[in-house]
Amino acid sequence: MSARSGIAISIPGFGDRRLEVLVTDYTGTLACGGRLVAGVRERLLVLRDALDVHVITADSFGTADAELSGIVTPYRLRAARHDVEKEQVVKRFNAERVVAFGNGNNDRMMLRAIKNGGGIAVAVDNGEGCALDAVLNSHIHIVGAANALDLLLDPTRCKATLRF
Repeated sequence: MSARSGIAISIPGFGDRRLEVLVTDYTGTLACGGRLVAGVRERLLVLRDALDVHVITADSFGTADAELSGIVTPYRLRAARHDVEKEQVVKRFNAERVVAFGNGNNDRMMLRAIKNGGGIAVAVDNGEGCALDAVLNSHIHIVGAANALDLLLDPTRCKATLRF
């Protein structure tokens, strides 16, 4: 169990979730053009009190360390297949306790693992597009990283979207 408080979400027809970990892609998900979008820094700082926050990145623009300074140290992708490596990273956690954010084809396997494992998978279009496979392997598709993080800061938003 996490040392953080976690986030409880009760969604009629979807089930109860106790989220303890946020695993998110960086480029295109939290950032656009390599820079965190407005409001993301502040939201991550609040969320890290409740969740263990993990940012996974190939750092296409070379800006992740500077942009995430004071928030979290990003996990650098090393494998040739980023999709496989991201899936392996999330499998270290209990999927039922994870919320995962991604936007690219290389996020699809991570999102699918969390979706199929009982967590919450969110496809985030942050201005650089969102791959169809990322959307199809998610529970929610949302525009904007700040909006995605707000789903966790105000869990009623998740409830309103996912209830049956």
